[in-house]
Amino acid sequence: MKKIVLCCAAGMSTSMLVQRMLSEAKTRELDVDVRAVPVAEFEQIIGEADVVLLGRKCAMN
Repeated sequence: MKKIVLCCAAGMSTSMLVQRMLSEAKTRELDVDVRAVPVAEFEQIIGEADVVLLGRKCAMN
């Protein structure tokens, strides 16, 4: 299973993208775990992720 983490300022704006990614992964029969986290939690989960996608506002933090 691939673990994909989306990181944004609060972890909320990416929730819609997470749902779309999970839907597409199901359609393609891909084994993935996709979740969104706020910047404040990013350092705690970075070691678990295979792929990290950062939101634009993360660059400012």
